[in-house]
Amino acid sequence: MTTTENPAIGESAEGNGIRTNYLEGGKGDEHVVLIHGSGPGVTSYANWRLVIPSLAEDFHVVAPDMVGFGYSDRPEGVNYSLDTWADQTVGLMDTLGIQKAHLVGNSFGGGIALRIATRHPDRVGKLVLMGSMGVPFPITEGLDGVWGYDGTLEGMTQVMDYFAYDKSLTGAELAQVRYEGATQPGFQEAFSSMFPAPRQRWVEAMTVPEEEIRALPHRTLIVHGREDQVIPLANSYRLEELLDNADLAVFSHCGHWSMIERTADFNRLVRDFFLGD
Repeated sequence: MTTTENPAIGESAEGNGIRTNYLEGGKGDEHVVLIHGSGPGVTSYANWRLVIPSLAEDFHVVAPDMVGFGYSDRPEGVNYSLDTWADQTVGLMDTLGIQKAHLVGNSFGGGIALRIATRHPDRVGKLVLMGSMGVPFPITEGLDGVWGYDGTLEGMTQVMDYFAYDKSLTGAELAQVRYEGATQPGFQEAFSSMFPAPRQRWVEAMTVPEEEIRALPHRTLIVHGREDQVIPLANSYRLEELLDNADLAVFSHCGHWSMIERTADFNRLVRDFFLGD
């Protein structure tokens, strides 16, 4: 991982024509690509800073910023869509010479991982879907609030409150940091253009047809926080029904941030899953 004043800025490479910022760790023949969620001010660093060191002990790990988020370019006229983000990720894999990778998708990143797996099944090893989108559901108050972030510190404080079960994790300091991240030049403008109201349509836009999900043969681990206010736990039950080769783990006393609220359990579970048969 490149050392800079800003730990969220790592390496840079083309992903389907988009200059993509990504964090990298570890070495080895097996690769893991981490796909972040869609909160305001999110970066791959914000989502995966506690996960990369653990997985890097056994795998080559790549964690990109999706176009419209973090420190990847925001080309004028880009169409923010499930296919755009999936194509960016596969394009980055191509640039980095990664023929096949395990995918870990958080929330909106889970929908992207499912889209990649259905379009490019031979490029995907195992799948981890965490608090995942990808199937239809009535939009929650939490997700509507997250996608409707208004660009203010007060608004960010409200958004952060939706994410974690343990409110000590989402206090004033985190809200301030995420607010500063979200309001850098161009960041909020891009974010607010992605999911304008009414927002139920963007839930539908992040879905993958159920018959395509049902056809996936990949070993899959589904993880969800029982107290998730952003993506309903019912999503993961539905995915577990659809995916023939899937197991489900539900964490108690945990909201939408399994990898932050239950870091040790999440890292152990995912490492063991990828290392197993």
